[in-house]
Amino acid sequence: MPKSTEMTSKRRAELRSQAQTLSSIVMVGHDGITDGVVSALDSALTDHELVKVRFQDFKEQTKDLSASLAEKTESTLVATTGFTAVFYRRNPEIKPLV
Repeated sequence: MPKSTEMTSKRRAELRSQAQTLSSIVMVGHDGITDGVVSALDSALTDHELVKVRFQDFKEQTKDLSASLAEKTESTLVATTGFTAVFYRRNPEIKPLV
């Protein structure tokens, strides 16, 4: 899989479009990015490839914390919109999204 800096704008747009119908399955609360949040996102990416994360606290730091989560889970930060971030990580064991 290409690194996040190598993802084309077309691919990013496709993933953003698919993410619109997703519900947030990982939440970042008042404790911030804990080992539990990283583990939950890592597991969700393995199972789903495309995951939405909702920031219930630290809302002014959404972009910075999202970049940190992407690094810790070796995923690509597709987009941040408001208090929500979308992450993608290809899993070769499941059928591709697109």
